[in-house]
Formats: sequence, C-alpha cells, structure tokens
Amino acid sequence: MNVLIAVLQMQTSPGEPAENLAAIARAARAAAAFGADLLVTPEMSLTGYAIGTDDIARLAEPRSGAMIGAVQTIAEETGVAVVAGFPEREGGAVFNAAALVAPGAEPIVYRKGHLYGDAERAAFAPSAAPPAVFAFRGFRVGMLICYDVEFPEMVRSLALQGAELVIVPTALPAGAASRRVSKSVIPARALENHVFVAYAGLCGDERGTALEGGSAIVGPDGEDLARAGAAEALLFARVEPGRYDEARAENPYLADRRPDLYRLAD
Repeated sequence: MNVLIAVLQMQTSPGEPAENLAAIARAARAAAAFGADLLVTPEMSLTGYAIGTDDIARLAEPRSGAMIGAVQTIAEETGVAVVAGFPEREGGAVFNAAALVAPGAEPIVYRKGHLYGDAERAAFAPSAAPPAVFAFRGFRVGMLICYDVEFPEMVRSLALQGAELVIVPTALPAGAASRRVSKSVIPARALENHVFVAYAGLCGDERGTALEGGSAIVGPDGEDLARAGAAEALLFARVEPGRYDEARAENPYLADRRPDLYRLAD
C-alpha cells in the first residue's frame, strides 16, 4: 500500500485567486503526469497569506464557495486530490483553513487552531475543534496548518488516533527561526510519532513580506525524502509505511508511552 505525494512550494499572486488557481492547476497536471495521488499546496495558497485583514475578509468564502469549487474541478480533471489553503467564512467568523479535495468526494476541511502573531489574530478566529484523522486511499491522514505543527501535542494527538501521514500547509516568514522549524522541528515530529509529514510552504515575497519556503516530505524515521530550496519547486515522494517497521521497532515511542507520568497543566 502506497501513495505518491507531490508538494508544491509556490509564490502566490497576492489577492488574486484566479492566478493562484491557474498555478495550482499547472502543478496538478504536472503531478498527474508523474502518477501522483495527492498534491499539497501551502497555507492560504488560493489567496496569498500576507495580504492584510481587509483583503482576507473580502476574499473569504464558505467551503461551498467558488474557490473550493474550482479546486474540485482541478481534482476531477487531473485525477489528483488537492490540498489548498483558503480563508473560510462561516457566519461572522473567518478561519485560516485548508481543504483536501479529492475527485468525487466532499471536501475535508481543517481550520488552524494556533494563530501566529497579531496579524493572524486580527484576521482569523481560531478553531475550537481538535485535529481529527480521516481516510485517504487506504491511509490514515491528519491535517494541521503551519504554527500548529510546532506544538508537539497536535501531532501526537493525530498519531494516537492512528495517523500515518500528517499534511501541513505552511507560510514561514523568512529567517533563521523558520529554517530551524523546517529543518529541525519537522523531522523531529515525524520521528517521534513515526508518521510521514508533507510540509508545503510559500516562498518569495508577498506585499513586502519575505517567505522562507522550507517545504519538505519527511519519513517516519525523521529523514528527508524530498526538500526544497528557497525557490518554487514541486517535490515528490512515495509514502510506504511498511518500509519503516524497523525504525518503529528501534524507537517504539508510542508503545512505550507512560501517560501516568505526564502531569499536564494549563
């Protein structure tokens, strides 16, 4: 049992969903040509991330809106499931969300729980729902968004639900701190939970905000299967859980847990 994953590192056209959808469609066609089952794109890939509170509010749509409808069309035409980030409106609230859109299926939407910095807190409401695991092509999959993955409890909660793959759209600001997250935190999350992590980042510049990139696909042994530089890229890796049984046996973190020793505090 395996799936071929593609991760798109992209520079958006800020505030221009039609242009971003065209870029994602091109990547989906390329992914399909290589036989990929899933294309993961970055945080807020449909609109751009650093576009300001007003434009986020203006562009926000429900999950039944035109942007996710267009992603559904891309998935149907290419046969590739697509994860896309977007501002999701529900009632009077806007959430930083990501949707997994597979051919012939209803979108699966995750909302970001940990908002990063004042700009995100001004633009979005945080999710109150814990992350959940769902089935995709015979795999147990969970989604997080950017800052969420930096909290070990989030990935561990998915692993304890049986996740084999954790999908993480992200938008890292450029700098050394972000490079540490990409190069140190992401491999650690994969290793300590024995999960694959597909980490898809924005790159380039959005209205004066420089973005790090940092995209990677990491295996359950903490080793990179694919990693991008600073520029736009399309990464590929095959997810084959059975190949990592030895790594799980060498470091059986989940089996050896002692929850009675873990005193949690607010």
